Amino acid sequence: MRPHDADPIPCVNHKVLGLSHITFIVQNLDRMEEILTTVLGARRFYDSDTQTFSLSPERFFMIGGSDGQAPIWVATMRGDTILPRSYNHTAFRIRDVHYQHYKDRVEHLGLVVREGRQRNAAEGRSLYFYDDDNHLFELHTGSLSERMRLYLGDYDPTIISSADHSRGSTTP
Repeated sequence: MRPHDADPIPCVNHKVLGLSHITFIVQNLDRMEEILTTVLGARRFYDSDTQTFSLSPERFFMIGGSDGQAPIWVATMRGDTILPRSYNHTAFRIRDVHYQHYKDRVEHLGLVVREGRQRNAAEGRSLYFYDDDNHLFELHTGSLSERMRLYLGDYDPTIISSADHSRGSTTP
């Protein structure tokens, strides 16, 4: 038996509640704020300024929160690490009708746009761009349900929340 197979504390009906926050380490807090507010419509609600409660000065933002969805808490912290460019990314969902508006915002800020992969139109459109610290962002017009209908054909969207799905089964 492998050590992780024997769970000393059974997890009965304990589930992760959702995404708490996303933190980006950046060299320039002001520039990242410009990107978050201009491109994503973020609203800053906290700036540690000279107080440091965490590892370094930080700012907190809320992104989204419309159409009955909870906003996403995004934290930025000052740091010196610049990442190598990769496909590791954070994706935000947007409406297809607003795609060009977001693309214009990204281009206005002079951000580096990464070409997306070839995709079926039913998956939605994606706009990828790097910030100044090489974090890759995606603005995506599709949904998980739309993608699964494309991949599986007769996909039942209730499978996403079923208990069987969380154990890896594809049957409802």
